Amino acid sequence: MTAEKPGARRGRGERAGLSRQRILDAALDLVDRRGLKALTMRSLGEQLDVEAMTLYHYVPNKDALLDGLVEQVFRAAVPAMDGSSDWQEALREYATALREGLLRHPAILPLAASRPAVTQATLDGIEGCLRMLTDNGFPLGRALHALNALSVFAIGHAIMEAQLVVDAHESGGTGWLAELEAERYPLIAKAARDGAGVDDEERFTLAVDAMLLGFDELRTS
Repeated sequence: MTAEKPGARRGRGERAGLSRQRILDAALDLVDRRGLKALTMRSLGEQLDVEAMTLYHYVPNKDALLDGLVEQVFRAAVPAMDGSSDWQEALREYATALREGLLRHPAILPLAASRPAVTQATLDGIEGCLRMLTDNGFPLGRALHALNALSVFAIGHAIMEAQLVVDAHESGGTGWLAELEAERYPLIAKAARDGAGVDDEERFTLAVDAMLLGFDELRTS
């Protein structure tokens, strides 16, 4: 550690202890509380108690900030991988963590569905997943298809869960379905009464497991 030279002056960002990660953490907290539309460089600067222009030393523009928010959720979902990783378990963990992360931060869902992976941390995660899959016999193109298919499914399922919230006795709710005409819709009514096939997490897990079994069949064919 070196002593600061006499007379040296630090910028406002340094005095505030700013870093790119701290800015992204604050941005995620802001959109969690107030929604994506509330996120501006000015509102973020106010939250961090710095001028908006100071933020541009760490994130060059608003697009970079939005890409960083996607990175926050994606990076937390990518499992640690090495040469001994079980590819099926790693992908299962990834899909589960991605869905859960998006449901914790639903304001990020429009970004996850519309913005490609461009940040270094996000690309590092994709590269690690592809390396794991190709090391386990996947042709590169098929590895990328598998990873993209799993990601798109997790994002789409999270969007559906976040947006399709129906009270039990509203049209389409379990109580409403249970009271359907039994002669015409016996299986739908029974499933609603028994709670069969209505759990979102159970449905997601079943579909991910089916996808992984299919990927395994097609891995080397």
